[in-house]
Order: sequence, then C-alpha cells, then structure tokens
Amino acid sequence: MAGHSKWATTKRHKAVVDAKRGKIFSVLSKEISLATRDGGKDPEFNPRLRTLIAKAKQSNMPADNIERAIKKGAGELGGVSIEELLYEGYATGGVGLIVEVTTDNKNRSASEVRSTFSKGGGNLAGAGALAFNFKRKGQFLIAKDKIDEDSITELALENDAEDIITERDHYEIVCETSQYDSIAEAFNKIDIEPDSSELAYLPNNFVSITDLDAAKKIIKLVESLEDLEDVKAVHGNYDMEESLLEEVSE
Repeated sequence: MAGHSKWATTKRHKAVVDAKRGKIFSVLSKEISLATRDGGKDPEFNPRLRTLIAKAKQSNMPADNIERAIKKGAGELGGVSIEELLYEGYATGGVGLIVEVTTDNKNRSASEVRSTFSKGGGNLAGAGALAFNFKRKGQFLIAKDKIDEDSITELALENDAEDIITERDHYEIVCETSQYDSIAEAFNKIDIEPDSSELAYLPNNFVSITDLDAAKKIIKLVESLEDLEDVKAVHGNYDMEESLLEEVSE
C-alpha cells in the first residue's frame, strides 16, 4: 500500500495492539524459531535472530518465551515443524492481498485463509497470480518527532538504504532485504523504535480506493486475516487517503 495508507493503518493498529499481544508473541516466537533453524542459536553470528530478539524485547515479550522459541528452532525441544507459506487473493475493488503465514499445520492455515477471504467478500487466487505486482523489501516507518531529517538520512545512507521518503508526519525507509537487519540494528543502537519495521511486499502499482463502503470491506478483510493465529502479515496494493481511513475507524 502507499506510504500514507501504511502509516495511517499502522496508527490504527497501535490502538488495538494490547488486545492482540498474545498474537504478536505467537508470531514473533515462530519467526525466532525459524531464524534459529536457518542461522543458528547464537545471536552474535545470526543477524536475523539478533534483530528479532530486539523486536521481541521492544514488544515486552517475556524472556522465557524468547528462550523457548530459540530452543525450539535449534531442535532442543523436538516435535513441531514450522513452515512459511504465502497466499495471494483479491479483496473488494480488485485490490490484491499477499498473506504471509507461519504455521505448524498448513491444512488448517489454508482452510482458515480461504474461509476468511470468502466471508470478507474476496477470493483466494492461485500461486503467482499477484506476486509479480509486489517486490520484497525492508520497510521502516518512523514518526518525525522521534528523529530529525538529517539524522535519519545519515542512518539510511550509512546502511545502504534504497530510498528514504519524507511524508507530512513520518519518514519511510525502503531497503533491500539483505540490509534490513543492519538498519534495524542501527535504530536499536540509538534507542529509536520505528513505528513499523518489517520485511514487506511492496506494490509496484496501486488501486486507488475512494468509496467508503469499499474501504470498510477491504480493511475489515485485512484485519480479519491478521487476526488468524497463523497469519504473520498482510500486504495490500490499496491506496486510501488518511481521511478515508479515519472514517472507516468511526
């Protein structure tokens, strides 16, 4: 979605984050386990794990939960195998959605995602139907009152960011996925927590949404998908003005 749509949506999500803290911990636990499985249990030699541990601590995730996730990823607890899956589908108005899933039961996840699309007035598409219209990038959104423009520009340049965009009330940094962890660490070193930081699927083209009813249906579907236990993130190519998103919240 466009930068201002993502910023407004991020602020909307923060209003209900406490109610979803259990879901946030679940998603982070799976990510930590996957990072440990792929790169080892020592954060010093595993930048992805180091970044996720910092993110977990910023979310007030208990240390015991973090340690258990690391042990699970290292195979020390046995049992569960976690998979990363990607679903593609359409919402109202032809809006494309990419749904990232981390799960220990892909049949359950597929059923829940398909059902949620159907109930929300959308439909699940085949693999590759939408991926061509999205690019995988690191994305950071930071409120302007947290850091001045010169400092954030310097941070972005020093860590080989691809682009820095200055909006009315926030900055957006976009980078290659390989640079995500170094930029996340750079923010951590100066004690600044981005309002949003993720490896995202950013659209190449956008669908402009100006109708309130359509906007409500799209946001409701996105939030219903995000509420599913196995869903890590939902990325869309819709573009809505912040005033329209505020009406949706009323």
